[in-house]
Amino acid sequence: MSIARILIIAGSDSGGGAGIQADIKTVTLLGGHAMTAITALTAQNTLGVTAVHAVPADMVIAQIDAVASDIGVDAIKIGMIGSAEIVEAVADRLDRPDLAAVPLVFDPVMIATSGSRLADEATIAAFGRLMRRAAVSTPNLDELAALSGAPLRDEAAITHAAVRLIGQGSGPILATGTGIAPGRLTDLLFDAGDEPQSWQAERIDTIHDHGTGCTLASGIATGLGQGMTLADAIGRARDFVRAALLAAPGLGQGHGPMGHRAIG
Repeated sequence: MSIARILIIAGSDSGGGAGIQADIKTVTLLGGHAMTAITALTAQNTLGVTAVHAVPADMVIAQIDAVASDIGVDAIKIGMIGSAEIVEAVADRLDRPDLAAVPLVFDPVMIATSGSRLADEATIAAFGRLMRRAAVSTPNLDELAALSGAPLRDEAAITHAAVRLIGQGSGPILATGTGIAPGRLTDLLFDAGDEPQSWQAERIDTIHDHGTGCTLASGIATGLGQGMTLADAIGRARDFVRAALLAAPGLGQGHGPMGHRAIG
């Protein structure tokens, strides 16, 4: 069997905890081959982001073209996208025949774990094109609230927000990290016409959680590229994230990186 080829379209994290760095670790340890189209360079560590430099849209597309034309792509993960111009350029590129049927996992990155903002209003407004194309989008509660324009105070509000976005044309939505049960975290998968599926586990009490969203989305993309069902890919990716959280090495003075290395 050939190895699953996973294209990651995302920003670089100089601290190695999230972004392209976490994506490559995840894809590799789950048995895939990671390829990248870097959308932005960030100067960041466990305490926050000090600088962001967006890569020009034509260079992002050139990276996608280079790997798609030669190596091929079995699944795509999109994370930090850099600018509204890059969103539109990437969406146009994904509509071309060679990538149009490739499963896409979209992590609508807006705010880093440290609290630093990574997407402006114009970029967030453009996310709809990627969500409509995605096999699943993986917003956390803050991101889902920003996308839906409504506060998420309880499970009913979460459900309403996700169903509303799907009604506007979005693909399936995995609402991550919902605290609907005391001491536990639940991820809820919403799809048109279906009852939501849920995954629940005990909350892991740690501040070393930088890169959880990137890791989850890349894990799901790897599973889809390997031919897994969406539900199975989500289940395995969640287990991977939890193991990495428990193995976090405790680096830095803030939200440190997870311990991907302990899982190989």
